[in-house]
Amino acid sequence: MVVEVCSFFGVYLLYCTNPRYHGRVYVGFTVNPERRISQHNAGKRRGGAWKTSGRGPWDMVLIIHGFPSDVAALRFEWAWQHPHASRRLTHVTRRTSKERQFDFHLRVLAHMLRTAPWCRLPLTIRWLKQEYHRDFPPGLEPPLHMPVAFGQVRAVRGTQGARTESSEELPVTPKRCSICLKRFQDGEEEDIPLRCFHAGCSMAAHVICLARTFLQKEPDQFLPVEGQCPGCKNLVLWGDLIRHHKGCYGDLEADPTSSQEHWADELNCEGGSGNVSEGDSSPLVEDELGCPAAGMALL
Repeated sequence: MVVEVCSFFGVYLLYCTNPRYHGRVYVGFTVNPERRISQHNAGKRRGGAWKTSGRGPWDMVLIIHGFPSDVAALRFEWAWQHPHASRRLTHVTRRTSKERQFDFHLRVLAHMLRTAPWCRLPLTIRWLKQEYHRDFPPGLEPPLHMPVAFGQVRAVRGTQGARTESSEELPVTPKRCSICLKRFQDGEEEDIPLRCFHAGCSMAAHVICLARTFLQKEPDQFLPVEGQCPGCKNLVLWGDLIRHHKGCYGDLEADPTSSQEHWADELNCEGGSGNVSEGDSSPLVEDELGCPAAGMALL
């Protein structure tokens, strides 16, 4: 099964299968996984990175997706590539001589997923090739709101990805926000509502309205992790609402009755700007800037 996702920003891990360079890994950013792996294996003249050119073939084995923007994904990529230069990962010990590159990068990833600001993002950890799958070390499992999925993913254009339901099965979206009661404005990006995915629930709300409702008990946070649906009153994970909104909910097993202790102490926004493209990204200096309104940064 290939899951289709719109507004795709992913950070991936490559594994080299060339006997001469066997076991080498590479971390990169992409908005199109299928195209990117083809570029890597075709060489730098076809858009691949110079670090992977001429050393293939490469397998794209793991990808982390669900980032709210390309900048957020690029900062994650940089920290994964340079864990000992990131001020957020000073607690991660260096790679030992007996530790393989692949295992070291997975260990770094495990720490990153439990470190602010990434620990509150609605990320999906997706194994693209199941034969490379490894369990996370005990005590370093990802937060409960980050599912571990298997199978290929495809970036698609449009306002939403492919749904598993037919158009006849989809409930009619209300014309007003269930929280502020203001009408949704057609054609306005910020007015595309989040809908509850529970059967029979007609709740639809502005992203910012729902985020503020979920954060009533956490006024110091910017990004929700979970909350009670204003419509059906079920406990839902914010990440599941976002994944459902983007069309990649079908292959995830959500438990709406489960709760959890929050992993994050505080969400610290990472600032920065610049034109973003796939390929070898220049090191992004980690910087503390003010966060935008909660809802604007979530999709």
